[in-house]
Amino acid sequence: MKTHFDIDKLIDAGKISGELEYEQALNADKKLRLLAKENAHFKSTRKKLRELIAQYENLEWNDVSKINKSKLAEAEKAERIAESESSFFSNRKLEIKKKLKELNLNQSDLALLLGHRSKTHMSELINGIKPFTLKDLIIIHRILKIELSMLVPLYLSTDDQTKIKKALIQINKPKLKLKSKDLVLG
Repeated sequence: MKTHFDIDKLIDAGKISGELEYEQALNADKKLRLLAKENAHFKSTRKKLRELIAQYENLEWNDVSKINKSKLAEAEKAERIAESESSFFSNRKLEIKKKLKELNLNQSDLALLLGHRSKTHMSELINGIKPFTLKDLIIIHRILKIELSMLVPLYLSTDDQTKIKKALIQINKPKLKLKSKDLVLG
């Protein structure tokens, strides 16, 4: 399970590969609906995304005989995870905008600091539609003085948690433990 949604990778893949990606796509669609009013690029991206959403819904949810308790549980879990991600990105966006305002800066100034030329790309980053690079987040942390925990999601996927727990068993060092705080996604 991926923990960082990237709309370009999804569109390039040409399909939604699971419930979490589906829920993330639905959240991105909501954000793009607002952004599309301002910029034709977002309108085009939203159209492609909506086609993938419809394709996934037709494949996974149209046949009632394929819907069982397990599928519903998976869908509910994916919805909770996507909502948690969305909340994190929304809080990060608010914090960045608050700090920009305090410093009398705007989004274009931040784009310049990060070395991004496109307003569209900056908007996608701020809105959580595309992921910031680690370098971007470090620059934001150092210049805007925002705690890294507000900028970098600290959660791990269920798959990653399972792999780490298995590795810890193999290593067999009782002092090594996976800290469970902030492991929201799983």
